[in-house]
Amino acid sequence: MHKAQLRVFFLVLFTALLIGGCSSIPKEQRDPRDPWQPYNRAMFRFNTDFDNAFFKPAAQGYQAITPEPVNHGITNFFNNVADVTSAVNNVLQFKLSRAGTDVGRVLVNTTVGLVGFIDVATNMGIPSYKEDFGQTLGYWGFGDGPYFVMPILGPSSVRDTFGFAGDVLIDPFFSLQKDEIYWGFVVLRAIDTRAGLLAAGDLVDEAALDRYAFVRDAYLQRRRNLVHDGNPPADQDDDLFWDEDVIDQ
Repeated sequence: MHKAQLRVFFLVLFTALLIGGCSSIPKEQRDPRDPWQPYNRAMFRFNTDFDNAFFKPAAQGYQAITPEPVNHGITNFFNNVADVTSAVNNVLQFKLSRAGTDVGRVLVNTTVGLVGFIDVATNMGIPSYKEDFGQTLGYWGFGDGPYFVMPILGPSSVRDTFGFAGDVLIDPFFSLQKDEIYWGFVVLRAIDTRAGLLAAGDLVDEAALDRYAFVRDAYLQRRRNLVHDGNPPADQDDDLFWDEDVIDQ
């Protein structure tokens, strides 16, 4: 897949989003945050099956064969790259002090930390913020919009789906000229991230009666908290593009 084909991918996502809006469920089962629940549940099942068949085994194999220091170093490397994206988003949010902290983390970890494989910045007490473009859109007043499960990528919202597209464009790896190297980094980062979530996934399976609802509620609560820097307002209606009366029509 060439990077130009990302445009097709995002078009497919947007089309799926529109199609999902055509589904309906009984009014008593509706959640104003999740009006496309039939589509979302179907995509959640597909993603779960895909993960169990391919992604989870790959992550387990990666974790089994990768020595812990190397595994930890790779995670640190990708976190260092994420600090670059975070710095851009903090600038877009006019959080210049945080942007400066992100830049400081990148400089320290890239030099003293051997291109980010050692997280020297955290050991020095330099905080990590990890702002993304979805949070930037939220900062500028864009509500979450309906909950939306993306193919393969998982839980999202209308705002965060477009935010994901923005993060792809400002990701440092996106400037790589060779597609093979770019997609190699993408796959490695995805597997490394999934490996870090293996234990959490087992806990969800044990704790949740309705795994879909558990993941949805946890995702939306976490994103709301992140957008408002840990201090979300009491009224959640501001996070919707439209209210429940519109959804009921």
